[in-house]
Amino acid sequence: MEKTILVHGSGHKASSWKETISYLHHREDILCPELSAILDGREASYSNLRAAFETYCAQTGGPVHLCGLSLGGILVLDYVLEHPENVKTLVLIGTPHKVPKGTFALQNVVFRLLPKSTFTSMAFDKKNTFALGNTMKDLDFSDRVSEIRCPTLILCGEKDSSNLKSAHFLAQHIPGAELQVLERTGHVVNEENPKVLAERLTTFYSAHL
Repeated sequence: MEKTILVHGSGHKASSWKETISYLHHREDILCPELSAILDGREASYSNLRAAFETYCAQTGGPVHLCGLSLGGILVLDYVLEHPENVKTLVLIGTPHKVPKGTFALQNVVFRLLPKSTFTSMAFDKKNTFALGNTMKDLDFSDRVSEIRCPTLILCGEKDSSNLKSAHFLAQHIPGAELQVLERTGHVVNEENPKVLAERLTTFYSAHL
């Protein structure tokens, strides 16, 4: 069976998927990369992270099912646009189709005020978090998402106001994409509502695996 790859966001680690995975079937076929680890010591610029993720996917040895949240969603969206033949299905959770520059600028101001210890629970340390943010600010997939042809599920928490508009844009512009908004849920769907997320994923994968 093809591998399913779950990709976490910048504010969390691979362990953020643990409870969601516990509710899923075929857990032996689920991979959950630690983004900092696949960089193998390189700076967390977006180009480095993108290249590392491409290598990671290639090592699975065949087409994959991709599911990403936030930064993870950006990575899998980018990957399917460049390697459509390698992707069986796509799930985007709380994923922007273009990086909101205003939000990123505000986030950077807040991050500068935080001590380094705050970043221990995040994907990258303080230095690499800034490196990533500075190299992502011009990302925009608006004109390309219509190229996606694999079965696609768009998920977003109803309280994730920053990404709801993007969720609707993606659903409208990716051919055949399905949009589901999760009630009483914010941005970090895999931690806030893991059981419901697992149920939605199970239903989607049952139709396409």
